Amino acid sequence: MTADDRATVNETALQQHSKDESHHAPVLPDVVVYPASTDEVVSIMKYANERSIPVVPFGVGSSLEGHCIPLKGGISLDFSQMNQIIEIRPQDFLVRVQPGVTRNQLNQALKKFGLFFPVDPGADATIGGMTATNASGTTSVRYGIMRSQVRDLEVVMADGRIIHAGGLSAKSSSGYHLTGLFVGSEGTLGAFTEITLRVYGIPETIIAGRATFPTVKAAVDGAVSLLSAGLAIARVELVDSASIKQVNVHSDTDYSEQPTLFFEFHGNEAALAHDVSFAHELLEEHQCEGFLVETDSKKRAKLWEARHHLAYAFKHGYPGKEMMLTDVCLPLSELSDAVVYARTVIDESGLTGGVLGHVGDGNFHTTLMFNKQDPKEVQIAEEVNERIVEYALKKGGTCTGEHGIGIGKKKYLQKEHPDTLPLMKLIKQQFDPNGILNPGKLFD
Repeated sequence: MTADDRATVNETALQQHSKDESHHAPVLPDVVVYPASTDEVVSIMKYANERSIPVVPFGVGSSLEGHCIPLKGGISLDFSQMNQIIEIRPQDFLVRVQPGVTRNQLNQALKKFGLFFPVDPGADATIGGMTATNASGTTSVRYGIMRSQVRDLEVVMADGRIIHAGGLSAKSSSGYHLTGLFVGSEGTLGAFTEITLRVYGIPETIIAGRATFPTVKAAVDGAVSLLSAGLAIARVELVDSASIKQVNVHSDTDYSEQPTLFFEFHGNEAALAHDVSFAHELLEEHQCEGFLVETDSKKRAKLWEARHHLAYAFKHGYPGKEMMLTDVCLPLSELSDAVVYARTVIDESGLTGGVLGHVGDGNFHTTLMFNKQDPKEVQIAEEVNERIVEYALKKGGTCTGEHGIGIGKKKYLQKEHPDTLPLMKLIKQQFDPNGILNPGKLFD
């Protein structure tokens, strides 16, 4: 891409940057800009701030709550040209990258050092986007969420100032933890231009598998029992029977159409043999009807491909319909009842949908297929989402475990954080007094 191409009003480019993977209505930006350096981001920010032009950061558009939709037009700041891995520090287990680096690109580069980056939201998202939404995904039960991995951030503020919000050390008791504030800020406080991440040694042995159950409640209770036993479990995912049926159609698999746990253990060979055997015993106490493990890398990849592509399985299986993907997180003690409640609400609604999620950390999703042109179906889908969110909040949970607030969950932020929302607005005002950074997200 030449310098002349790095600012465009081409209609196709505008349309590509008007939406994300969510069901929210697209809005065209006025221009798409592709910066290639921090200095260029500084120039863009200064120009926009002086003229009160909105700036909306854009990674690959894989977000699920409308985060990169430019509600007020303005500049869509596409970071695809800033995709360099700047530095790998194997002895420190750190890597410094530009925001446009994707998850798979990073892991490919780390592999030759015997390292990997664990946060796995499913999509090949950019590190900048994952940082902006505090992404997590299937491995968070062992390795933690995005906020646990970010050591340092280079951030261009709304007025063009460059700041560093962290450091290289493993811990610090120095001042306010601004790094954690920026992670999950959804592009409303600044634009990330460099991100320093914690990385991990590739496990000696990885064993994946699946277990089937007669009911969703039995599956969730089984997952909780695995966690309470202190096993070396890195992933434990729930997929309900309706979702398994869709997986079989889309991925050419023949999984038993029952509530299923997909799981993965990381560690050394001797220890994992014991853990897998013990896991089988524990799950049998929760009515486990089928238990299968895989050590072959290709078979493991096939297993997780089916789980990761579940959203696309629903999308491709119901052409012409839109998908709403909900996202709540609850204390583990409340999880099984919440999942059963969600399945009941979907069944009562008459919509097609499934329940899935990272039940190892209390986070689950529902997929709802609806006709966007039918106002009644749109209303039903929104009501299902609202009932699930309200249930989670009532039980001490959150309206979003990993997708973020974006556009779709602004009304729930007030319900979840009535005491601290005014403070959040004060922070926004201090960091972005002219309101140019991703306006209309998190709150109005």
